[in-house]
Amino acid sequence: MHSPGLWAEQLRDAMCGCVIGNEIHVLLTTTSTNDAIVERISAEAPQGLTIFAEMQTAGRGQRGRPWESAPGKGLWFSVLLRPQIALADSALLTAWAAAAVCDTLLPLGIHAIVKSPNDVVVGTQKIAGVLVEMRAQPSASHVAVLGIGLNVNQSQEDFSTAIRERATSIACVLGREVERTALAIALLRRLNDSYTW
Repeated sequence: MHSPGLWAEQLRDAMCGCVIGNEIHVLLTTTSTNDAIVERISAEAPQGLTIFAEMQTAGRGQRGRPWESAPGKGLWFSVLLRPQIALADSALLTAWAAAAVCDTLLPLGIHAIVKSPNDVVVGTQKIAGVLVEMRAQPSASHVAVLGIGLNVNQSQEDFSTAIRERATSIACVLGREVERTALAIALLRRLNDSYTW
């Protein structure tokens, strides 16, 4: 079974009046959604600009480690933020976003925890990762690019043998697939409602 695609208009309509998700794009493929946000950074780019991709060809995690993003099976997205915090305090954003992922999974009956600094795990297996990249801007306040990768409808066979034993997905935990659009909206709302910077 292949998950239905994500539709930007449907996501945007659900986030009407919110900061995070006020502008949403869905790409079929990109190197990484963080890269896609960086390409769009300008003085006019709104805080909360969000880009999803159905597939990443060079998704990455902490310290440049590769991130596997099976096409159409997970939520791979990044958000442009303009937080009023010091560049050195990016860990605050990482912790906030990882906690938001855990809070979003709880109503599904999944008890995930944050494994510092940026992993979300169920038991000993990683279900999501967060990557915050801060960027100083000339003559302007700095920006943060928040990237989240959440494994949703993968089976164990969708993970490479290199990570299969230490990776999991919502479908693996629950024994069934879930609707990605509703999950994306729930996570974006959780991020929006808890964003205080």
